[in-house]
Amino acid sequence: MKTDMQMQLDVLAELKWEPAINAAQIGVEVKDGIVTLAGHVGSYAEKWHAEQAVQRVSGLKALAIEIDVTLPGSSKRNDSDIAHSAENVLQWMTYLPEDAVKVVVESGWITLSGDVDWEYQKLAATGAVRHLMGVTGVSNQIMIKPKISLSAVESEIEAALKRRAHIDAQNISVEIQGANVTLAGTVHSLAERNLACHSAWATPGVRNVVDHLVII
Repeated sequence: MKTDMQMQLDVLAELKWEPAINAAQIGVEVKDGIVTLAGHVGSYAEKWHAEQAVQRVSGLKALAIEIDVTLPGSSKRNDSDIAHSAENVLQWMTYLPEDAVKVVVESGWITLSGDVDWEYQKLAATGAVRHLMGVTGVSNQIMIKPKISLSAVESEIEAALKRRAHIDAQNISVEIQGANVTLAGTVHSLAERNLACHSAWATPGVRNVVDHLVII
C-alpha cells in the first residue's frame, strides 16, 4: 500500500505527464489515500483532464476537486453564444437522436437534459461540449430510456464483470429493480470500481447505476 507521500509524488508526476494540463497551477494534498486537487485553471477542459489524470494513479481511494476555472479575457463568452455553440455541435453528432438533448447555460455552466437510448450517447454529449470556449462546467442530466425488460440482463452484467474485472467479479453482487442496477461488494482499487460500474452502464436499458462497492 502506498504512503500518502508516495501517492502525492505519483499524482504530481501524472499531472506533469499530461500535456493538456499546466501542472504548475494545481496543488495536490493527500490524506489517508484521499487526494485533493486545488488551484486555478484556464478552462473546464483542463480541469476535466486533471481529474482523469489523477484517476489513472493506482491506489487512489477517493478524489476531491477544489479547482476553480478562471477564464482568460480572450476565452470569455456570453451564455447565448455558448448555448448556440453547444446546440450546433450536438446537432453535428450523427449518433445522437435529433433534438434529443436540451441545453441550458448559466454563467458559462452548461446543463444537458433529455433522453437517449444508450449510456455512451450520454457521455458523448458531455464530451462534445466540454471543450467549447467559455465553458466553466458541465452538468449531465440526460436520462437513458429503457427499451427492454431488465429482468433477463443480470446474468449479462455479471458475465461482463467476470470478463473484465476477473478475480473481483466474484466479490461483486448485482441487483436489478426496474431500470436501476445496484452494485455491492468489494474491489481492490478505484480503477476496478470504475470498471465494474462501466460494465453495468454498458448494458442496454440501464437507467441508473447505484455504486455501493467498497475499496479494500
